[in-house]
Amino acid sequence: MSVNVLVIEDDEPIARALVNGLRRAEFDARSVGTAAEALNALPTDFILLDLSLPDRDGVDLFHGLRALTQAPIIMVTARGSEEDRIAGLDLGADDYVVKPFGVRELVARINAVLRRANARETEPTPVQHLNGVEIDRRVRTVRSSGQLVACTPKEYGILEFLARDPGKVITRQQLLDGVWGPHWYGATKMIDVHVASLRRKLGQPRFIETLRGVGFRIVLDQ
Repeated sequence: MSVNVLVIEDDEPIARALVNGLRRAEFDARSVGTAAEALNALPTDFILLDLSLPDRDGVDLFHGLRALTQAPIIMVTARGSEEDRIAGLDLGADDYVVKPFGVRELVARINAVLRRANARETEPTPVQHLNGVEIDRRVRTVRSSGQLVACTPKEYGILEFLARDPGKVITRQQLLDGVWGPHWYGATKMIDVHVASLRRKLGQPRFIETLRGVGFRIVLDQ
């Protein structure tokens, strides 16, 4: 079955080139040029979201889209600083692509996101309990000692990824590839910030262990 891709881009030549390139890659692609049109174009299987739109801020639209659909979203923008990329991914975007880019690269990124999404959908344990921590993959929530934990999207992603194999050491690169995506080349120190925040929110400082120079693991024998 062909994947339906919604391109949200107000620059018509760029939108046309993207749609044509995606169709050549056998995606069912269409484009809209405003936020209002984007919201009316749902449902879709996949979204490419330009952050510079004439009628609404792209980040604000991202939140509006996420409230209506769980379709993967790749942010497409000319804002290429490391801070912008980190901010976009921390909001919960599945990937972040900086203009200019090639259609072949974009197709590769879409396919990578789809593979990760498919892997999540086939997780054998939708609700997992580890030392008083409950991870509910069906609704992407975390509880510690029965209390709901307000995780950011990246905090949840780190915890869920580590919990797939409790006790196993996950390297920094594996964590980056699994949570930020294989095309992320930013600093890795942000992982430590998220992990520290997770420990504090869970109320279990030793639940996630840092192995200096190696990676992280969930500790079950506390």
